Amino acid sequence: MVDLTQLRDDEVFRAFASYATIILSKMMLMSTATAFYRMTRKVFANPEDCATFGKGENAKKYLRTDDRVERVRRAHLNDLENIVPFLGIGLLYSLSGPDLSTAILHFRLFVGARIYHTIAYLTPLPQPNRALGFFVGYGVTLSMAYRLLKSRLYL
Repeated sequence: MVDLTQLRDDEVFRAFASYATIILSKMMLMSTATAFYRMTRKVFANPEDCATFGKGENAKKYLRTDDRVERVRRAHLNDLENIVPFLGIGLLYSLSGPDLSTAILHFRLFVGARIYHTIAYLTPLPQPNRALGFFVGYGVTLSMAYRLLKSRLYL
């Protein structure tokens, strides 16, 4: 069993924790951005959310979709689909004893790719910008999974 003081002093784990915190904070920011766009554009998905702006039939006009709100919401959903696998595989990878510089390269590439993907999604930048951000991040997670399976797991 790993002693927690050893884990705390492990540089790879500390690097993973740092980059995981950055990417989770970015993902939390996306939920705030979605709420901001919903409030400023008065676009809601649930009838109870509309009650602040009107009653009865008057409130129903706020129950609609908006292209800008949907774009932010889809970017957040894409984060959820990609960051969760990175966190799981990245944690196992960081505990497998990889080289520090290789691990930091993986973590930085993933965080940079996700931030770039969000910028490309929200601006919006023409394709293949968003696809590049997606595939770099996805490739980093696959690379960590491959290295983990190849070197440390018993199959």
